[in-house]
Amino acid sequence: MALRRTPLYESHKKLGARLVDFAGFEMPVQYGSIKQEHAAVREHAGIFDVSHMGQVHFSGPGAVATVERLVTCKVASLKLGGVRYGMLCNERGGVVDDVTVYRVAEDVLFLCINAANIDKDVAWIQQHSPEDAGVHDRSSETGLIALQGPSSAALIAELGGAEAAKLGRFSFAPAVLRGIETLVSRTGYTGSDGFEIYVGAGDTTGVFQELLSAGERIEGGAIPCGLGARDTLRLEAALPLYGHELDDETSPLEAGLGRFVKRDQGGFLGAEAIEERAARGHEQQLVGFGLRERGVARDGYPILAAGDPIGRVTSGAPSPTLGTSIGLGYVRPEHAALGSPLQIEIRGKAVAAEVVKTPFVRAR
Repeated sequence: MALRRTPLYESHKKLGARLVDFAGFEMPVQYGSIKQEHAAVREHAGIFDVSHMGQVHFSGPGAVATVERLVTCKVASLKLGGVRYGMLCNERGGVVDDVTVYRVAEDVLFLCINAANIDKDVAWIQQHSPEDAGVHDRSSETGLIALQGPSSAALIAELGGAEAAKLGRFSFAPAVLRGIETLVSRTGYTGSDGFEIYVGAGDTTGVFQELLSAGERIEGGAIPCGLGARDTLRLEAALPLYGHELDDETSPLEAGLGRFVKRDQGGFLGAEAIEERAARGHEQQLVGFGLRERGVARDGYPILAAGDPIGRVTSGAPSPTLGTSIGLGYVRPEHAALGSPLQIEIRGKAVAAEVVKTPFVRAR
């Protein structure tokens, strides 16, 4: 099957990006050095193509009630122009996907969903949505650019989005950037300050080029960044990645995401199963760890305690900011306390590690 391409595919080729298959899309993993791109986001600004992600819109009298039933976060209390993070869950209490919920109007919302899950999510949503919810998949119509780093607000302002540059965290507003109508939000998936720019697919290249040009004019600059840096950045921030920390069998509570679950309210798909699993006691808990010896923990590597298997690595990489190897993984709850000694089995060798506090890096 041919890989899908975002509206910025030709731009990536012209910039010399190394393109790889990611979630069925031909995406840039890096343009130059992943470390350089990572540092740009931590120190100045980086520009990411995330147009592969999906957007599912809801409208009509049943929109709010439907999304309230679908996701783990509270929706009815979400103000216009507000964004919340939550999860779609199945009847077993596992995570179908993690999403952000946008309240556009009283009866209009949309979910931003993961690229790898678009078809699955849309089918799940349609299966559990009444006719008065007006579900529309607008993923192919929408371009999405993530602008991340401490200089990102200045760059948004440089393009004419002075008001958007003042947005508070987890809020959004329409903005006209260099004559192009967009929707700008301020959430981020890197641990650094940053914005997301939603734009019509046909205007995505124009916004991207304007960002690159503006990046040459602001102090510190801004450079295009690939998915390699995006992964090391989100790992330093200890943010989950679907298919690694989250999946159809994992409860949000096991993943340490209980603050995004309306346990006092319930009423959403999977709520009863989540509580039943919690009452029985979870068999695993997500932790952050740091290696105390040379090595790199990778997804799927066994986690040991005193030589015995107690879990598995879900994500791991050298931290460009810290200069040490870090990772996330599931362990039995009795081994989850801060400071607990672990070993990561790397190519048959038990490498010393320790449970550490997350996020690993608190960026400015």
